Amino acid sequence: MSAEAARRTPFRILTLDGGGAKGFYTLGVLKQLEAMLGSKPLCERFDLIFGTSTGAIIATLLALGRTVEEIRDLYEKEVPRLMSVRGSNSRSAALQGLADRVFDGATFSDMKTGIGIVTARWLEEKPMIFKAHIGQAHGSKGTFEPGFGASVADAVVASCSAYPIFNRKLVKTSDGNVELIDGGYCANNPTLYAIVDATKALGYEHGELRVVSLGVGNYPEPPKYWHKWAIEKFFLVRLLHKTLGINTHSLAQLAALLCRDVPMVRINDSFTTPDMAADLMEHNIDKLKLLYRRGKESFGKHEHELQQLMV
Repeated sequence: MSAEAARRTPFRILTLDGGGAKGFYTLGVLKQLEAMLGSKPLCERFDLIFGTSTGAIIATLLALGRTVEEIRDLYEKEVPRLMSVRGSNSRSAALQGLADRVFDGATFSDMKTGIGIVTARWLEEKPMIFKAHIGQAHGSKGTFEPGFGASVADAVVASCSAYPIFNRKLVKTSDGNVELIDGGYCANNPTLYAIVDATKALGYEHGELRVVSLGVGNYPEPPKYWHKWAIEKFFLVRLLHKTLGINTHSLAQLAALLCRDVPMVRINDSFTTPDMAADLMEHNIDKLKLLYRRGKESFGKHEHELQQLMV
């Protein structure tokens, strides 16, 4: 984020919720949004992109200059395989290996726009947000380091470490190691955090912002699984799913109430038919492609609002 971009008005923010495999829905919305905005990549259309968990993966790739089509291809190839891995140790190792390959040594200095990767400190029970630019710092600017000196791959893995489905993630920073878990435990919808960066750190007024906030959709709970591993883990999966859902909706309500004067479009439609049952560990590729199509359809419902917001 250059000094010129940091002071550009309106200041455009994109926020992406967590939700595991349901990020396919987010990608469907983004595909249409990218097409509506024209030939430039979304990193040139938004001044700040915040993401949690699967939203952190997408946000980071967008901030590095990837197209939505490239990210969707990656998700179709990798997500079903990752989510079908059994056991938190094996699943965590697979996630780390994937992140290492995808981000390939990328650093926070490589970001082409403002970024916020939301995680949570396990021991301190506090949020920890990885950022690339000193303008987003809330004090202590003299010691600011992009991403706390951590690698992009490790920060993204931490944001996706939905404990206990995945293991907690130990991240090496310039100040030592820190144990982190999925950012969804503190802000599965990171919109308020992004607005605070824009107003309290960068100095924008509410009316100068333009916010696009994307969820992963709301779906019926899948039927109970019957194989041994799922019987043992089903309660934890369900509890995690409920926890993230409650967090998402409460933060969306708070953003709507506290930021009534912020021009904002929130897209997070609900689907109630049994065929749409899905949770964060969905790995059926046909179902995931259906979520992608539902995301594209949700964009259509909000297209006029988005056109007005993004002029």
